[in-house]
Amino acid sequence: MIEFNDVSKIYPNGVIALEHINLKIDDGEFVFVVGASGAGKSTLMRLLLREEKVTGGTLRVGDYDLGTMPNYKIPYYRRQLGMVFQDFRLFEKKTIYENVAFAMRVIGEPSSVIKRRVPTILSIVGLVDKYKSFPTELSGGEQQRVALARALANNPRIIIADEPTANIDPKLKMEIMNLLVKINTKGKTVIVVTHEKNIVDQFQKRVVTIQEGHLVDDRVGGMFHEDV
Repeated sequence: MIEFNDVSKIYPNGVIALEHINLKIDDGEFVFVVGASGAGKSTLMRLLLREEKVTGGTLRVGDYDLGTMPNYKIPYYRRQLGMVFQDFRLFEKKTIYENVAFAMRVIGEPSSVIKRRVPTILSIVGLVDKYKSFPTELSGGEQQRVALARALANNPRIIIADEPTANIDPKLKMEIMNLLVKINTKGKTVIVVTHEKNIVDQFQKRVVTIQEGHLVDDRVGGMFHEDV
């Protein structure tokens, strides 16, 4: 479970990014986080990634209290997270296989496990036949699928996708979203941050709306309102 309990975040320059956020996300949920640029969505994600610490309140993810967690535990905590970025962040000089394998090598997985798991993950995202290709040889949608495969590499409990459909062809947006839904059905918690109204409206999922640092709406099957 992810639990924000009266969480606030004030940056050193005095900017109040989040104020008194109360939010619970159960294991296995699929949640959209929406809101205008500057609303506080990115800060919410940075707190979850433990790139920033809460200023007030408590933030717990499973057994971890992110406000009091010592720095040496951060790498272990992050192993249960899979992050998908809108700019893909792939290594251009590494093959697709190597990009996915890299995430596993970083945490010391043995080669035997990597050789077995990488093809399985690439099969899930429909890219097993592209394992020798380089990112520049793929379409934007295919690159995002590689990024998703890399996020899955270490079998995380939680997938956080930051604008996962922002830089891809409109025809491929639903393909990426359907992959995230498929992953969610396998028991993963999926959090999708997005500005894309059409994407949110097509899925009857929980929608959390952030506005000027406050959580202003939280409903299942919610709609993306034009005024946020």
